[in-house]
This record gives sequence, C-alpha cells and structure tokens, in this order.
Amino acid sequence: MSKYVVETFYTCTFKIVHKLDELNQKRLGELENRNDGEFELIDVKLNNRKTKTLDRNSTTKDSLVKLDKKNTPDIASLVNEKIATSNDVKLDEENKTKNLNTNKINRENDRSKMPDRRKGYIQKVTIGDHKIYLHTGEYDDGKVGEIFIDMNKEGELVRSLMNNFAIAISLGLQYGVPLDEFVDAFIKTKFEPSGVITGNDRILSASSILDYIFRELAISYLGREDLAHTPALNKSKTKIENDGTEDAFLKMVKNITSKGFVRSNYKEKLVDLSNVRFNLKSNK
Repeated sequence: MSKYVVETFYTCTFKIVHKLDELNQKRLGELENRNDGEFELIDVKLNNRKTKTLDRNSTTKDSLVKLDKKNTPDIASLVNEKIATSNDVKLDEENKTKNLNTNKINRENDRSKMPDRRKGYIQKVTIGDHKIYLHTGEYDDGKVGEIFIDMNKEGELVRSLMNNFAIAISLGLQYGVPLDEFVDAFIKTKFEPSGVITGNDRILSASSILDYIFRELAISYLGREDLAHTPALNKSKTKIENDGTEDAFLKMVKNITSKGFVRSNYKEKLVDLSNVRFNLKSNK
C-alpha cells in the first residue's frame, strides 16, 4: 500500500520580545542566538494543503522533518486559540451593533413626532426696532410640539443661533420635556433687545426676546395668566376640559382650531348664529 503525507502550510505573524540591558550593535547581533524571548502570535492564516506519495522503501519518520518541541509552538493550539479570539471579537462587534440599533430604535420610540399637517399660529411683535415672528406647531390634542423664531435686521450669526435654539426647544418638547421647565428656565432673562412690545395684546414689555417668547407660550398653552400684563377678555368662569360634557360642535371646533391662537378660550371665541336668519332674496 502506498503511503501519503499531507503538508499543511500556514502563514504566521508573530513577534518575539527581548529585554536588553544596553542597546548597541553587539547586543543586537546576539539576538538570533538567544532563546529567552517572549513569543506572541499575532495572526495565523491557512494557505493550502499538499498531498504527496512516499517512496515504499522509505518510512514516514525518515521523510518528515522533526520539529524541535522546545522552541516551536503548538500550531494547532495557537490556531484554535486565534480562531476562538476572532469569534469572540466578532460576537462583541455584533452585540455592540445590535445595542446601538436597539438604542436608536428606543430613542425613536421615545420621540413623539409632529404630524405632517399640523395646527399652530404666527405671532408678530416689535421690540424696539426688531421685528420677531414666533411660529408654533401643535399636536392633534393641542399641545405645542415645535417653535420657529424669525427675526429681521439681524446678522447671519444671530439668526442662525435663534433658529438652532428653536430646534433644540422643539426636540425637547417632542422628547417629553414639559413646557413648564422651559418657561421657568427662560422667563426674566435679560439682554438686548428689550423694552416695550407692540403687536401683542397680553404682553406689553419684555426683558429679552426669550422672556417674551416663553411668556407668550406660557399664556397660550399653559394658561399662565400671572405672566400676562393685561387681563384676559371675556374669561370663562369654568375651565373647558375633555370630560365628555362638550357638545359635538365644540369638539369639532377644538379639532380644527389652534389652541394657542384662541388661548384655549373656545367658548368665548364662538359666535352663536343659530337664531340669525339671512335674507337671500335679491332686490331688483
């Protein structure tokens, strides 16, 4: 019977660490004869396998080159260890990727995105020579979910800062930060422009732009009459709530009307035309 030898070729990347008392050419030349270095395998790659037939008159032991077990590492154990390490690294990377995706999904679930078609209002006021436009966006239930701030006669830097500030406030509202927290944080802040306000029937002066903006939002969406400078006209004695006592017409009006625009005073804004009669006959 013929005998066969299977040769497996590996490409190994490793390093040997030696410790020297001094660094010179003589010591470096002696490194090849030293066997006290620390061996560390970096990478092992399987290249190929070759099979060859042995001569019948020769033996396997004579044909094979014996390896010095003292100086040669165990390739099989090193390969298995390297494969196991690689698998662990891959699992760790997969787990990290999975955790990142899960965290991203959780963040998306925590955010209450605004509807594509939303209610809201635009309030224009003037502080000194500065015109300010406050845009609001509301959820279907009437809660504010975003704001935009536009200004004129300002440089690109100020406009960009105010726009990005409005985006930050909007993201906070959509992630569940109560509007009360923003109101308490920015009310009574002082910087220019400030002073008399024209264009708003409830706020007559403000110490800064932020003071005005959050006073307006607090009055419109939180009912904070203590922050207004003028009393509410035709203020209702009973607060309207979604307790099932509203008629169908009032519910319809609340669904299509901006809560901030009417400042929650739906009944005061309605005009009863049930007893009004129109004469549609034309006079010739």
